[in-house]
Amino acid sequence: MTTETGTPAAATANAEDLHQLAELANLVTAARDAMSDDIVTRLAGAMSEGITLLDRLTRNEGLIYLLQELDRPENQHFLVSMANAFTQASRELATTPQAKGGLVCALRLVQDPGVLEGLRLVSLVGSRLSKSMREMHRHGV
Repeated sequence: MTTETGTPAAATANAEDLHQLAELANLVTAARDAMSDDIVTRLAGAMSEGITLLDRLTRNEGLIYLLQELDRPENQHFLVSMANAFTQASRELATTPQAKGGLVCALRLVQDPGVLEGLRLVSLVGSRLSKSMREMHRHGV
Protein backbone atom coordinates (compact mmCIF):
# COMPACT_ATOMS: atom_id res chain seq x y z
CA MET A 1 0.00 0.00 0.00
CA THR A 2 1.65 3.19 -1.15
CA THR A 3 0.47 6.71 -1.84
CA GLU A 4 1.32 9.18 -4.53
CA THR A 5 4.78 9.56 -3.04
CA GLY A 6 5.21 5.81 -3.00
CA THR A 7 6.73 5.48 0.49
CA PRO A 8 5.27 3.50 3.39
CA ALA A 9 6.05 6.43 5.78
CA ALA A 10 3.93 8.80 3.68
CA ALA A 11 1.09 6.27 3.70
CA THR A 12 1.25 6.11 7.50
CA ALA A 13 1.21 9.92 7.75
CA ASN A 14 -1.79 10.11 5.41
CA ALA A 15 -3.61 7.45 7.43
CA GLU A 16 -2.97 9.45 10.62
CA ASP A 17 -4.29 12.61 8.94
CA LEU A 18 -7.42 10.75 7.84
CA HIS A 19 -7.90 9.37 11.35
CA GLN A 20 -7.62 12.88 12.86
CA LEU A 21 -10.05 14.21 10.27
CA ALA A 22 -12.52 11.44 11.13
CA GLU A 23 -12.21 12.28 14.85
CA LEU A 24 -12.89 15.95 14.08
CA ALA A 25 -15.96 14.98 12.05
CA ASN A 26 -17.20 12.84 14.96
CA LEU A 27 -16.70 15.77 17.34
CA VAL A 28 -18.66 18.14 15.10
CA THR A 29 -21.45 15.58 14.75
CA ALA A 30 -21.63 15.06 18.51
CA ALA A 31 -21.71 18.83 19.11
CA ARG A 32 -24.48 19.24 16.53
CA ASP A 33 -26.51 16.45 18.13
CA ALA A 34 -26.05 17.99 21.59
CA MET A 35 -27.33 21.39 20.47
CA SER A 36 -30.94 21.60 21.57
CA ASP A 37 -33.18 24.54 20.71
CA ASP A 38 -32.81 25.84 24.27
CA ILE A 39 -29.01 25.79 24.09
CA VAL A 40 -29.03 27.51 20.71
CA THR A 41 -31.41 30.19 22.02
CA ARG A 42 -29.29 30.81 25.12
CA LEU A 43 -26.09 30.87 23.08
CA ALA A 44 -27.60 33.33 20.60
CA GLY A 45 -28.77 35.54 23.50
CA ALA A 46 -25.36 35.46 25.13
CA MET A 47 -23.67 36.33 21.83
CA SER A 48 -26.09 39.21 21.30
CA GLU A 49 -25.47 40.56 24.81
CA GLY A 50 -21.72 40.18 24.33
CA ILE A 51 -21.76 42.10 21.06
CA THR A 52 -23.90 44.85 22.65
CA LEU A 53 -21.49 45.10 25.58
CA LEU A 54 -18.48 45.21 23.26
CA ASP A 55 -20.17 47.96 21.23
CA ARG A 56 -20.81 50.02 24.37
CA LEU A 57 -17.26 49.54 25.61
CA THR A 58 -15.69 50.59 22.32
CA ARG A 59 -17.86 53.73 22.18
CA ASN A 60 -16.78 54.80 25.68
CA GLU A 61 -14.00 57.32 25.03
CA GLY A 62 -13.06 57.49 28.72
CA LEU A 63 -12.57 53.73 28.92
CA ILE A 64 -10.54 53.67 25.70
CA TYR A 65 -8.33 56.48 27.06
CA LEU A 66 -7.90 54.61 30.36
CA LEU A 67 -6.92 51.42 28.54
CA GLN A 68 -4.37 53.35 26.46
CA GLU A 69 -2.91 54.89 29.63
CA LEU A 70 -2.80 51.49 31.35
CA ASP A 71 -0.77 50.19 28.40
CA ARG A 72 2.12 52.51 29.32
CA PRO A 73 4.97 50.64 31.07
CA GLU A 74 5.09 52.99 34.07
CA ASN A 75 1.38 52.45 34.70
CA GLN A 76 1.77 48.70 34.38
CA HIS A 77 4.55 48.78 36.97
CA PHE A 78 2.36 50.94 39.22
CA LEU A 79 -0.52 48.45 38.94
CA VAL A 80 1.76 45.52 39.76
CA SER A 81 3.14 47.42 42.77
CA MET A 82 -0.37 48.29 43.93
CA ALA A 83 -1.53 44.67 43.57
CA ASN A 84 1.49 43.45 45.54
CA ALA A 85 0.85 46.08 48.22
CA PHE A 86 -2.79 44.96 48.58
CA THR A 87 -1.73 41.32 48.89
CA GLN A 88 0.95 42.04 51.47
CA ALA A 89 -1.30 44.41 53.45
CA SER A 90 -4.07 41.83 53.50
CA ARG A 91 -1.72 39.17 54.86
CA GLU A 92 -0.26 41.57 57.42
CA LEU A 93 -3.69 42.65 58.66
CA ALA A 94 -4.76 39.03 59.00
CA THR A 95 -1.71 38.04 61.06
CA THR A 96 -1.28 41.04 63.37
CA PRO A 97 -3.43 42.01 66.33
CA GLN A 98 -5.96 44.77 65.81
CA ALA A 99 -4.64 48.28 66.54
CA LYS A 100 -5.79 49.72 69.85
CA GLY A 101 -6.53 53.11 68.33
CA GLY A 102 -6.10 56.54 69.80
CA LEU A 103 -3.85 59.48 69.12
CA VAL A 104 -0.64 57.83 70.40
CA CYS A 105 -1.21 54.80 68.14
CA ALA A 106 -1.83 57.10 65.16
CA LEU A 107 1.36 59.07 65.90
CA ARG A 108 3.39 55.83 66.02
CA LEU A 109 1.88 54.78 62.71
CA VAL A 110 2.69 58.09 61.05
CA GLN A 111 6.35 57.77 62.10
CA ASP A 112 6.77 54.95 59.57
CA PRO A 113 8.24 56.45 56.35
CA GLY A 114 6.18 54.02 54.27
CA VAL A 115 2.97 55.35 55.79
CA LEU A 116 4.01 58.93 55.04
CA GLU A 117 4.79 58.01 51.43
CA GLY A 118 1.44 56.28 51.14
CA LEU A 119 -0.36 59.34 52.48
CA ARG A 120 1.64 61.50 50.09
CA LEU A 121 0.62 59.26 47.17
CA VAL A 122 -3.05 59.43 48.12
CA SER A 123 -2.75 63.20 48.56
CA LEU A 124 -1.14 63.66 45.13
CA VAL A 125 -3.72 61.47 43.39
CA GLY A 126 -6.55 63.30 45.16
CA SER A 127 -5.12 66.69 44.26
CA ARG A 128 -4.66 65.78 40.57
CA LEU A 129 -8.11 64.21 40.41
CA SER A 130 -9.72 67.27 41.97
CA LYS A 131 -7.91 69.63 39.57
CA SER A 132 -8.87 67.51 36.55
CA MET A 133 -12.52 67.33 37.58
CA ARG A 134 -12.70 71.09 38.12
CA GLU A 135 -11.23 71.65 34.65
CA MET A 136 -13.75 69.26 33.07
CA HIS A 137 -16.69 71.05 34.66
CA ARG A 138 -15.36 74.50 33.74
CA HIS A 139 -15.29 73.43 30.10
CA GLY A 140 -18.80 71.96 30.30
CA VAL A 141 -17.83 68.32 29.89
